[in-house]
Amino acid sequence: MVHIILGTSSLVLEIHRGGTVTTRPIRRRNLGIKAEVNYVNAEEAKKLIAVDGFTILDVRDNTQYNRAHIKECHHVPLFIENKDNDIGTIVYRQLHNNFSGLFYGLPFTKPNPDFVRSIKSQFSPESKLLLVCQEGLRSAGAATKLEEAGFQNIACITSGLQSVKPGTFDSVGSTELQDAGKGGLVQVQGKISAVVGTVLICAL
Repeated sequence: MVHIILGTSSLVLEIHRGGTVTTRPIRRRNLGIKAEVNYVNAEEAKKLIAVDGFTILDVRDNTQYNRAHIKECHHVPLFIENKDNDIGTIVYRQLHNNFSGLFYGLPFTKPNPDFVRSIKSQFSPESKLLLVCQEGLRSAGAATKLEEAGFQNIACITSGLQSVKPGTFDSVGSTELQDAGKGGLVQVQGKISAVVGTVLICAL
């Protein structure tokens, strides 16, 4: 049997004894290059934006985004509020609301099924994107999804916006970027502690 590869074709021509000729496809390996996510601190992130032309993409849920976000950023949440009404979801939502929702003011969420599609509609795979979230976990997860979708220039702020000092970025909202993850009883407790502390200081 003789193998003949036809130029750049994906077929192999096989000539067997007796003159029989057959063809079969060549199995080619996927040689795509996977991008490496660049993890940076806040100061390095500012340089990526000012010098390298990166665009900020905030992937937090609407609650944290509305509390505080960087000016002129784009917002596509990795998770969205889960309003499903099947029995399992209702039970988990009630448990969430009694703990995380009550103490931190966080909504009960689920993965955003349109996350990648929405970003693809706004950016090309060559776009330079700086992903931000509150703790750094969601931006890392979002980076993985975008890598798989073909995006090559991705950076994330290590530890998220909670590690950003006030004044580092121009921001919009009712609180500082680093405090946007705080809500519910935790926020109320903080305000009460501040008032009590002030009263005690004045009393002394």
